[in-house]
Amino acid sequence: MVVDDHPMWRDAVARDLAEAGYDVVATAADGAQALRVTGAARPDVVVLDLQLPDMSGVEVTRGLRAAHPGVRVLVLSASGEQQDVLDAVKAGAVGYLLKSAARPEFLDAVRRTADGDAVFTPGLAALVLGEFRRLAAAPAAGGGGDAPRLSERETEILRMVATGLSYKQIATRLTLSHRTVQNHVQNTLGKLQLHNRIELVRYAIEHGLAGDSEPSLGIGPRTYRELATLIQTNCS
Repeated sequence: MVVDDHPMWRDAVARDLAEAGYDVVATAADGAQALRVTGAARPDVVVLDLQLPDMSGVEVTRGLRAAHPGVRVLVLSASGEQQDVLDAVKAGAVGYLLKSAARPEFLDAVRRTADGDAVFTPGLAALVLGEFRRLAAAPAAGGGGDAPRLSERETEILRMVATGLSYKQIATRLTLSHRTVQNHVQNTLGKLQLHNRIELVRYAIEHGLAGDSEPSLGIGPRTYRELATLIQTNCS
């Protein structure tokens, strides 16, 4: 489903998706319409603009996630402001792409979002990872309680998810099917009471499961040192 208040842009995005083989089950011009039609349209991915006439894309994301937890939201916005990115992710968006992205980059982002990957315009991924690091370093509120018990396989896959590997890459490394990896991730999400891959990465970082690998978060061939430099630049 494509949600954008500009008719020409909305139609162009829908057309690009249809030409790439996607089934565009609905379009919406505002947040209320998006929330109203999602139940009937049942999209797997919602491509969502942040600036809507009746409510913010962040509010729409939060509403979609609450009513339809299985829906994956990919924000497609003209804004690269740090707060917009973080607010969208905290509301439940699993990806954030700038409207300046090229058509192949956009279509790849949609495909990866549908596969469960976290996808970000490269410079924005640093903001998200920086926020994860900040939250991980902060004292935990509440404390206490027993941590959920994960199986050895679930923990192994969680570590791989935290490094930014896609489900397909994990399946290849472990000689498993793509569906088996997805099932393990869904079981892990349920046990940890988390909603999406981004929250899973944050959990892994907070609990020391991410190790010293290079967390890509879908941003391509950047090394950890390059990513750390971006974090220092954008999140200081």
